[in-house]
Amino acid sequence: MLARVLSGAILGVDAFQVQVEVDMARGLPNFATVGLAEGAVRESRVRVESALKNSGLEFPQRRITVNLAPADVRKTGSAFDLPIALGLVAAAESVPEERLARTLVVGELGLAGEVRRVPGALALALLARQLSLEEVVCPAECAPEAALVEGLRVIPVRHFREVVDHLTGASALEACAPPAPPPAGQEGPSLDLCHVRGQAHAKRAMEVAAAGGHNLLMVGPPGSGKTMLARRLPTILPAMGFAEAVEVTKIHSIAGLTWPGGGLLAARPFRAPHHTVSDAGLVGGGSQPRPGEVTLAHRGVLFLDELPEFRKHVLEVLRQPLEDHRVTIARAQTSLTFPADFMLVAAMNPCPCGNLGDPRHACTCSQGAIQRYRERLSGPLLDRIDIQVEVPAVACQALVHGERCEGSAAVRARVEAARVRQRERFGPAALAACNASLSPAQVQRFCRLGPAEQALLEAAVRRLGFSARGFDRILKVARTAADLEGAADLQPQHLAEAIQYRSLDRPIQG
Repeated sequence: MLARVLSGAILGVDAFQVQVEVDMARGLPNFATVGLAEGAVRESRVRVESALKNSGLEFPQRRITVNLAPADVRKTGSAFDLPIALGLVAAAESVPEERLARTLVVGELGLAGEVRRVPGALALALLARQLSLEEVVCPAECAPEAALVEGLRVIPVRHFREVVDHLTGASALEACAPPAPPPAGQEGPSLDLCHVRGQAHAKRAMEVAAAGGHNLLMVGPPGSGKTMLARRLPTILPAMGFAEAVEVTKIHSIAGLTWPGGGLLAARPFRAPHHTVSDAGLVGGGSQPRPGEVTLAHRGVLFLDELPEFRKHVLEVLRQPLEDHRVTIARAQTSLTFPADFMLVAAMNPCPCGNLGDPRHACTCSQGAIQRYRERLSGPLLDRIDIQVEVPAVACQALVHGERCEGSAAVRARVEAARVRQRERFGPAALAACNASLSPAQVQRFCRLGPAEQALLEAAVRRLGFSARGFDRILKVARTAADLEGAADLQPQHLAEAIQYRSLDRPIQG
């Protein structure tokens, strides 16, 4: 007796089809799982047997062989519990084969027969639509997430007995309705740019960075508000469209970071790993490659506080994702590519003691100590950070008597208007493009300089010694400053603003 149940597994940030074949033959009772099954999959035998018995069903005393095809790809996780148990019931001719051929089944089983959530439900539902299936049977906690995929009936189940009764026709379960899209701007009422007193220069730099998708480095003494500003950057970024939100939700679902019963993620991701993070934790990796922080920050913000405290080799692995917006993890048997289109926002002190440039506290660091501290950041990495802005200590008068400043909603409106201008300039073929991703050919086309602008830029290059990449970054930032003003051509004030955002290219002044 042979039964086949369609299921799926996660590889990287996508799902692939797995056919669960269950064969029952006469002989001494035995249960064997083949098809490169990892530990959690092999342990399913204990969970399946107990779940069947506690659901009022008999566990077959036969020689049982479970094959997970394709057999040359490793299978991990507990999502195969439900299809294996269903295969045992179907092999006893209790479930129609034609019904199973149109249904994808995933879920973990508890010993009492309850069906528990598994990661990656949205990716598995997208796989089912790709395979032209009609139905997905999954845990009830994952159903709202899977129901985001149009053209599928998503059946939420809480107990194994419900699955059997539904597929045999004894009782029908209602499909899960797609969840209502959450409103944009769900960063929380406690996060608003109006709560930050002073720092007008840093706020302007944040606005330019958000409008053009530029990477941002804030340099200032402790307590100047660098972290406070960084955490409010998502509140001024454009709201995610539906396609972006599905992409972000899929990644976080695979990583197991979505909440039970949750649907679409509306807020842009904000990831802030500790400086002790490993290179695999930052960009992804492992024996079974998993997404790292740069992928979890896809379409959002990656914040690195105390940037020089990160290990140098960890920071250097950021260079390729910052340039290509993706990460490729190569292993002996496979090579996986993870998306990594994020804004890098970093913060650092100006010197080891943190008081350089602070009028209230004297700096105790020597010029050599300051130089060694800044040399922890390589030139190629700094070249990839378009905006480097100084964040000085806030005066007490500004904290006590400062007026309430502009809120995130008003800044976000200007940022979205600038993004619209960029999309109109690049054309409909590049809907997600922004100035930070301009190619060299596009820089020449869209960042043309007049005689006055060219003379200003040449003088800055001679004095500060920008690299070729830094030269292009200045033009891109100037293009964004012009877009915020609605200007068609670059003007001297736009270039001057972009040049002043290269603070670490200037000589150290103690």
